[in-house]
Parts: sequence; C-alpha cells; structure tokens
Amino acid sequence: MQTGNLLLLLIVMVALAYYLGHQRSLALARPLGGIRHLHSLPFYYAMRAALWCALPALLILGAWLAFDDTIIRQTVMQGLPEALRPDSDGARGLLLSQIQNVASGSLSPESVDPAIAAAAERLNGLRTTSAMALTVVVIAVGLIGAAWGWVKIAPQLRARQQVESILRVIFMLCATVAILTTVGILMSVLFESIRFFQKVSPAEFLFGLQWSPQTALRVDQVASSGAFGAIPLFVGTLLISSIALLVAVPIGLMSAIYLAEYAPSRVRSVAKPMLEILAGVPTVVYGFFAALTVAPFIRSVGEAVGLSVASESALAAGLVMGVMIIPFVSSLSDDVITAVPQVMRDGSLGLGATRSETIRKVVFPAALPGIMGGILLAASRAIGETMIVVMAAGLAANLTANPLDAVTTVTVQIVTLLTGDQEFDSAKTLAAFALGLMLFLTTLCLNILALHIVKKYREQYE
Repeated sequence: MQTGNLLLLLIVMVALAYYLGHQRSLALARPLGGIRHLHSLPFYYAMRAALWCALPALLILGAWLAFDDTIIRQTVMQGLPEALRPDSDGARGLLLSQIQNVASGSLSPESVDPAIAAAAERLNGLRTTSAMALTVVVIAVGLIGAAWGWVKIAPQLRARQQVESILRVIFMLCATVAILTTVGILMSVLFESIRFFQKVSPAEFLFGLQWSPQTALRVDQVASSGAFGAIPLFVGTLLISSIALLVAVPIGLMSAIYLAEYAPSRVRSVAKPMLEILAGVPTVVYGFFAALTVAPFIRSVGEAVGLSVASESALAAGLVMGVMIIPFVSSLSDDVITAVPQVMRDGSLGLGATRSETIRKVVFPAALPGIMGGILLAASRAIGETMIVVMAAGLAANLTANPLDAVTTVTVQIVTLLTGDQEFDSAKTLAAFALGLMLFLTTLCLNILALHIVKKYREQYE
C-alpha cells in the first residue's frame, strides 16, 4: 500500500478509536449516574484511545520510511558479484543509479549486465515486500494500540492528565524540531561558507568592487581565478529594495489608515480583501508585468526626456516589487491600528483633538511597533525576491546607484551560481553559500531591529 493511502487508513483507524473510546466512557458513566462520576470528561478518554492508536503507528511509519530505502540499497549492493562492486563512492552512486533506472523501467534490462538486471529485479522485490510489511505492521500496531487504549478506560483513570502530558511532549518536540531545523540550515550554510573563505579572502568578498565568479578549468585561461567582490550585489539589492519600500510604505500605510479610520464598513469589507489579493499573485506574473509593461514604459519616458535608460533597470524591478509588498505593509498596519483600544481615541476626541490629530498623536504612536514590524517584514520580502529581479533588472553586476541602470541582487546570483550541474568544490559554487550567509545575517539584523522597536514602544504604551 502506498504511504498516502496508509496514512488515510490510519486516520480512519484513529477516528474509529476516538469514537469507540468516547462511547465506552459514556457506557461506563451511565450506571454510575452520569459523566460527573468520571474522573475526566469523555473527550479525554476518547483522545487517549486515539493517541494510543496514532502515536506508536506513526513512530514506526516514520522510522521505517527513514531507514527502509538505505537498508534495501545496501542489501542490493551487497548481493552483487564481487567483480561488480565499486571501490569509490562516486562509482557506487553511478552503479546504484543504473540499477534504479532498470528497476523503474527507464533503462532496458537487455542493455545492461545480467547481474545488474538481476539486482534491479531484486530491488523491486525488496521494495514490494517492504511496502507490504510496512502496511501490516502499521495496521497491527494501530489496532493493538487502539484496543489497549479502549480496554484501559475506567471511571477512575486520569485520562486528562495523561492526554495533557502527551500533548505537552508533542508540542515540545515540535518546537525542538523547528529550532533544530533553523540551526541545521545555519550550520550547513556556515560550513560551506567557511570552505569558500578558505579559497577567497573575506576582505575581497566583503569589500571587492567586481563580481565575476566564472572560473576556468585551466590556469592559462582568461579569468581563471574569478572575481568575488560582492559590493555590486549588496548595492543592487539595497537599491531595488529601497525603491520597493519607497513605493510600498507610503501607499500601504496610507491605505491602512484609510481602511481602519475613515472607510465605511461596506468599503472596508470589499477594499481590504482586494488589496490582499496582491499578496497571492505569483511573483513570475509580477516579473512578466515588469518586463513587458513597466520596463518598456520607463525606457520610453526616459528617452522622451533625454535620459539613457537600460532595457532592464532597477527602477522597473523596484516599482513592481513595491506593488507586490504593499499588502504586507497595509494588512499588518491595518490590523495593529484597529487593535488600538477605542478608549484612547475617545479620550483624545473628548479632550478636543480633531480626528487627524488623534490618528497622528495617539493611534499611530500606539500602533508603531506593529507598523514597524510590517515594514521590516516587507523589507525582508523585498530583499529575498528573485523572479522579478531576474526578469526586470537583469543579471549584470554593475556597481551603480543609478536606478535607470541594470543591476542584480544577492538572491539572483545565488540562483545563477547553483543552476545546472555544479561542483561543490569550486569557489564559484561555494560563493552561493557565502551570499546566503550574508542574506541570513541581514534578515537576522532586521528581526533584531524589529524586536528592539517593538519592545521599546510597547513598554511605553502598556
């Protein structure tokens, strides 16, 4: 049985265990005079039976899926004749890929060695057996767990404490997984960045003015060492993000103030969802709009007034990106403005202030932490955008502050460096991890700044 179908079957079993546990608790409570004579509510008895059904089965399923493929591949490789067993990891990977291609039908068994064809057949057999065994084991464990949880239901059973303890452990594990995932991402990027800095000087990377990561295969070729000065990338990222924020922050903030303080409820109920639709538009659509409409329009206007405008410019990418991140500023600002207590508005108006003075001197300062959080979130979104920059600003790493020139950003170069078959032992490929580390540190600094602003002003208004 496929894993998806097995999970659906397990969900049905859990629901059945919950129902039977709930009915048994009610049946036990009926002779005693009602559920008030039970130690816990029937919900907790039912949840206990459902957890006993779900957790052991899910643990076995997860462990099985984690180690199953590795064990099967090792078994298949060990079953090969001694003459076909590879000596290196690379040759082992190639041979295993060939066996898997034969097993999947992508490669004809007649075109390979008979031993490899036999190994492919054995691979399919082991996978089929493993899938059948997994189905039987998971179903059996789920049924046994459900039966155990159902049998142990008793009026004096402390079901609520047991369920809450299990849920507390699950929540802690989820939080731990989130933290460890973040740490794992950071460590993987950091280790590869260290390898890059062993090949390229950190000073050259951080302060160099030329970015040309192409490296030649031979020393006598042109640009064999490459140039890894990332300043043009940082400047391009900052230029496009600044243009985007100059567009998004005023429009988003003013629209949020209008929707929260001035707009009638009928207008608000229509305008806010329509504004938030912008956040759901795919970035590739924005990229097409920027490349086919905005960039040619900017170029024609610039030529009409005598300016030299590149066909791909930072201004086109920044303007469209600003439109894209308007909902981040508008929606979050609207939520925090409407969350300001009405008593603060009433007090200001009662003292004789006008509506605009109340917004400027009472509501806006009180909502400033949330507004800054929305702006910094929009900034992080702008810094991490790729598709719009590729289609509207180009790939040229030009060191310029002119928004009418073509520039590139950190994220675009990361994608460019990791496109295609890459060798993770060259400075060109490892440079992507160094750029990723810089991007991570930039986002971290923005988050720290947001927390500082929120903490400072929240203390003032609480």
